[in-house]
Parts: sequence; C-alpha cells; structure tokens
Amino acid sequence: MLFMGYEAMPRVKVSPAPFELRGGHPALDFVNSLDDRFATDGPVELLADYADLLRFSEQTGLLGARQARLLASSVSPAAAARALRAARELREALAAAFYGNLDGRPPPAAATRTLERHFHEAARHRELRWQSSGGRSAAAAIRWQWGRYESRAELPVWVLSQTASQLMTSDAMARVRACGAQTCRWLFLDTSRNHTRRWCNMQVCGNRMKARRFQQAHRARG
Repeated sequence: MLFMGYEAMPRVKVSPAPFELRGGHPALDFVNSLDDRFATDGPVELLADYADLLRFSEQTGLLGARQARLLASSVSPAAAARALRAARELREALAAAFYGNLDGRPPPAAATRTLERHFHEAARHRELRWQSSGGRSAAAAIRWQWGRYESRAELPVWVLSQTASQLMTSDAMARVRACGAQTCRWLFLDTSRNHTRRWCNMQVCGNRMKARRFQQAHRARG
C-alpha cells in the first residue's frame, strides 16, 4: 500500500549491486530503497524480491550473515512474498511520515495506523532472555531477543520496524533531512557540526546541483 500518491508502477533495478547507504540510519536507507521516488517517469524499486530484503538487512547490520542465510534457505516462496509486501508497506508508511514531517504536515492517518501496527507486531515477537558471559564475576543481563521467531520470514520486517520506532520516538527525528536535489530527495540523518548538511552525497547531488545553477546563471547572462 503506497501513501505517497505514486501512480506509476515502480521500475525494478535488476542488478544485485550493494545498496548505497547514505542515510546514516537503517530506517532512512530503507525509505531510500525506493529510488527516484519523485521522478516523473516513476520510481525504481530496489527491493525487487525477498533476497534483496535480506541483502539490505544484512548490509545495514540489522541481520547477521547467519540469520540471513537461514532465512534464505528455509523460508517458503509464499512466506517470502508476504514478508516482502509487508516490508514495502512499512517503507511507504515511513516515507509518508518522514516526508510529511519535513514538509510541515502530519502523515496521513492510514500511515500512522500502519506504523503502529508494524511497531506492535515487532514488539510482540520479541522474547526476554537471561544472558551471562560466564564465570563467577561475569555480569549477567536480561535482553530482548527474537528467540523462536528468528526463522520467521517476517524477521527483517520486525527488525526494521524496531529500529524505525527507535528513531521516530527519539530526538534524532529533528535531524532527519531530505537531499536538496529535487530529483533525489533521499533521506539522511544530519550529523554535521552545524546541522547544515544539504545533500545525501556532495560528490553526486551537490556537484550536480552546483553545475545546474552555474548553467542557469550563464544562460541568464547570455
């Protein structure tokens, strides 16, 4: 379910190249996995299948290599398709919330309800486990783990929901930005000293926009 009003079917990027992680946070990189989101000829879907979702989760450190291999080898095609649909639904609800906040408007009620459902679903599948590193003086702690749910197809969706929830309920939300290039608008977390970062990638979008402004100024003078 899309919340951003996209009418064109996403184009699918077929090459399994590594994801470009410019967002500074997995939840923002996740939203960026629908590339060219605001392009007139329609966005590019970088999560073409469940394998892409696993690659993204592993590359961002949300899943370990062992977890990703386990899911890749054990999840049925039907379960993988359901998890991929859930991931895309979560992503578009996040996009509606982040871009709406940046544009000074609240997200649609449907997007908020979707986020709430996904966040609750993730929390419902965590288990508390007592852990000790061993030895008499070793510190012990109780921690949240996925436990018996670790082999479920939805694990990447739950992990993404959890990390997105942590970001959206933190002060870091005030540092979420969109790339200043209107042809890009990828999300990123502004951790610059003065919080004045404008581009997701200065070498790509920043230089492109500078060149465009130079060309416009040159045409105006000529």
